[in-house]
Amino acid sequence: MSTEKTVSEAIQHRRSVRVYDAEKPIDTAIVKKCIEQASLAPNSSNMQLWEFYHVTSKETIAKIAPFCFNQNAARTAQQLVVFVTRKDLWRKRAKSNLQFIDKNFGANNPKAEQSSREKVARNYYGKIIPFAYADFLGILGFLKYIMVSIIGLFKPIYRQVRQSDMRIVAHKTCGLAAQNFMLSMAAEGYDTCPMEGSDTLRVKRLLGIPFGAEINMIVSCGIRKPEGVYGERFRIPFNEVYKEV
Repeated sequence: MSTEKTVSEAIQHRRSVRVYDAEKPIDTAIVKKCIEQASLAPNSSNMQLWEFYHVTSKETIAKIAPFCFNQNAARTAQQLVVFVTRKDLWRKRAKSNLQFIDKNFGANNPKAEQSSREKVARNYYGKIIPFAYADFLGILGFLKYIMVSIIGLFKPIYRQVRQSDMRIVAHKTCGLAAQNFMLSMAAEGYDTCPMEGSDTLRVKRLLGIPFGAEINMIVSCGIRKPEGVYGERFRIPFNEVYKEV
């Protein structure tokens, strides 16, 4: 068995692979381990508004491929992982964080006996998170935006409080998890390709993904064929994108 790569080696190894070798299956347990490592990614407010659908059935992959417009990366994939945002679960996730606080500090502590850290954490998940995420048809979000814009005239304040803002937050968080996954796979010598081009509605129906969820990306998995990497890696010169302040 090959030695697991370092982080730098995994970053260099990772390419978006479009053609996988059908003769080289990958271990489902290893892919699952990489998904577990994806769940350790940093995420906004530790809300973990994500789910990971691990598709191992060849029959299901064959059904999904046309919904990915028959991209080679989907058609030849050994397995797929569908990264899903669950902004709709914010209440449940906030409650889970409060239960974690109970576990660490003790439940039902009188406010006078709570440490400053406990008070901040309880206030954050009990009041600030509901303020940021709660909305009704975009109306509440618009009113919150007006309010924070006015306050922002006088002091720094978090301004991303509209429904569309929180949707972006959930997708950024899920993207971090997907990157963790792809680097973990690269460290194992496995290949991946993140695919944004898909009919997400049809994929959701096929996999039974809830209405309130959104697909962030579908990542195909396998072991590359030489022709699976479409040429040398191209990046804009680093000095054009690097700004030291």
